[in-house]
Amino acid sequence: MGSIGAPELIVIALIALLLFGAGRIADIGKGLGQGIKNFKQGLKEAGDEDEDEKPAKAEKSEKAEKKKEAKKEEAAEEA
Repeated sequence: MGSIGAPELIVIALIALLLFGAGRIADIGKGLGQGIKNFKQGLKEAGDEDEDEKPAKAEKSEKAEKKKEAKKEEAAEEA
C-alpha cells in the first residue's frame, strides 16, 4: 500500500488523455520542455556573469590595497 506501480500509472495516463486530449498533452509537454531549457540557459548565463565579475572584483581589491599602502606611506613621511 502506498506505492504506485505500472498499472496505476497507465490508468492515470488514460484519464489525462481523456480529459485533455492528445494535442493538449503534447502542448503541455512542449511547454514544459521549453521551460526547463530556458531555466538551464538562465543558470548558465548567471554562472558566466559571475565569472566575468570575479576579475573585476579582484582588480578593485588590489586598487584598494594600493590606496591603503599609499596612505600609510604618506602618514609615515609626515611623522
